[in-house]
Amino acid sequence: MSKRQRKRFVAGATCPNCKATDTIMLYFENNVEKLACVECDYTESQPQANVQSASRGTENVIGVFKPD
Repeated sequence: MSKRQRKRFVAGATCPNCKATDTIMLYFENNVEKLACVECDYTESQPQANVQSASRGTENVIGVFKPD
Protein backbone atom coordinates (compact mmCIF):
# COMPACT_ATOMS: atom_id res chain seq x y z
CA MET A 1 0.00 0.00 0.00
CA SER A 2 1.51 3.38 -0.99
CA LYS A 3 1.71 6.35 1.31
CA ARG A 4 -0.49 9.24 0.28
CA GLN A 5 1.47 12.28 -0.89
CA ARG A 6 0.68 15.60 0.77
CA LYS A 7 0.18 18.44 -1.71
CA ARG A 8 -0.50 22.04 -0.74
CA PHE A 9 -1.79 24.89 -2.85
CA VAL A 10 0.09 28.17 -2.57
CA ALA A 11 -2.44 30.97 -2.02
CA GLY A 12 -2.02 33.91 -4.36
CA ALA A 13 0.77 32.26 -6.39
CA THR A 14 0.86 32.89 -10.13
CA CYS A 15 2.07 30.27 -12.60
CA PRO A 16 5.17 31.52 -14.46
CA ASN A 17 3.99 29.71 -17.60
CA CYS A 18 0.24 30.35 -18.01
CA LYS A 19 -0.06 33.26 -15.51
CA ALA A 20 -3.08 31.65 -13.79
CA THR A 21 -3.50 32.57 -10.11
CA ASP A 22 -4.12 30.06 -7.30
CA THR A 23 -3.23 27.03 -9.45
CA ILE A 24 0.24 26.28 -7.99
CA MET A 25 0.71 23.31 -5.68
CA LEU A 26 3.81 22.40 -3.70
CA TYR A 27 4.82 18.87 -2.69
CA PHE A 28 7.81 16.65 -1.92
CA GLU A 29 8.74 13.62 -4.02
CA ASN A 30 11.85 11.56 -3.17
CA ASN A 31 13.22 14.38 -0.97
CA VAL A 32 12.84 16.90 -3.80
CA GLU A 33 10.53 19.89 -3.42
CA LYS A 34 8.32 20.20 -6.49
CA LEU A 35 6.05 22.92 -7.77
CA ALA A 36 3.27 22.21 -10.29
CA CYS A 37 0.46 24.13 -11.98
CA VAL A 38 -2.84 22.27 -12.23
CA GLU A 39 -3.95 24.39 -15.23
CA CYS A 40 -1.07 23.98 -17.69
CA ASP A 41 0.98 21.10 -16.19
CA TYR A 42 4.02 23.39 -15.63
CA THR A 43 6.48 21.80 -13.19
CA GLU A 44 9.63 22.89 -11.43
CA SER A 45 11.77 21.12 -8.85
CA GLN A 46 14.41 22.07 -6.32
CA PRO A 47 16.83 19.65 -4.59
CA GLN A 48 16.47 19.38 -0.80
CA ALA A 49 19.91 20.98 -0.31
CA ASN A 50 18.55 24.26 -1.73
CA VAL A 51 15.43 24.36 0.46
CA GLN A 52 15.76 26.78 3.34
CA SER A 53 14.07 26.08 6.66
CA ALA A 54 12.43 29.08 8.24
CA SER A 55 9.97 30.01 10.92
CA ARG A 56 7.87 33.13 11.42
CA GLY A 57 6.69 33.76 14.95
CA THR A 58 4.56 30.81 16.04
CA GLU A 59 4.04 29.60 12.47
CA ASN A 60 6.32 26.80 11.25
CA VAL A 61 7.35 26.83 7.61
CA ILE A 62 8.57 23.57 6.09
CA GLY A 63 10.71 25.25 3.44
CA VAL A 64 10.91 28.26 1.17
CA PHE A 65 10.76 27.51 -2.55
CA LYS A 66 12.93 29.91 -4.53
CA PRO A 67 12.54 29.39 -8.28
CA ASP A 68 15.43 30.59 -10.42
